[in-house]
Amino acid sequence: MKIIELPIEFEFNKQQNHIYPNLIILNNELTLVDTGYSNFLPLIENEILNNGYEVKNLKNIIITHYDGDHIGSLFDFKEKYPWINIIASESESKYISGEMKSERLVQAEEMLENMPNKEIEFGKRFIQQLKNLKHVSIDEKVNDGDMILDNNCRVVATPGHTSGHISLYFPSLKSVITGDAAVNEHLELIIANQNFCLNVEQAQQSLRKVINLKAETYYCYHGGKFTL
Repeated sequence: MKIIELPIEFEFNKQQNHIYPNLIILNNELTLVDTGYSNFLPLIENEILNNGYEVKNLKNIIITHYDGDHIGSLFDFKEKYPWINIIASESESKYISGEMKSERLVQAEEMLENMPNKEIEFGKRFIQQLKNLKHVSIDEKVNDGDMILDNNCRVVATPGHTSGHISLYFPSLKSVITGDAAVNEHLELIIANQNFCLNVEQAQQSLRKVINLKAETYYCYHGGKFTL
């Protein structure tokens, strides 16, 4: 088993940005963790191919949490590769499937009411992007402590950025896929953008939780791989 970083470069607000979804390889089966923004499917497909793997061998997609940069292309993947097993935490599943309005959309609508005039246009665009996300049913709902991927991966509840956020711990690899529970900024693990944290105190606790796993490698969606 191994974990591969899939660096995706893109332009956002006239600036070059990167995200780092991960590909888990286990017994010739592939598991993708998070799917980027909308229309990122071809970018991720290319990265998988560049690493010598075929997307037809993609068995699972794990979603760490509901956010536009993590679930944006989930619907496209499921539509193109309908056999893929979609995994998410039980509490995030209801937002991804559309059973409930997402926490992020509720937050964005509340923030818009108090935004300064110069930011209102951005706020409206952000809300529309969230509303445009297509819903996808979750095939496998997981909770804290569950062992998945043939018992090679432990689900770790890391609430704060969103209430149902999960990270993934791989004991045999001494590695953690953090989602947004930790970001790599200037070679330091910190919480993701506080402006989007639904509960900053919980986010700080979750950051300590993943650090206390004492992994050797942390795969951060923002900032990339962090190695101790």
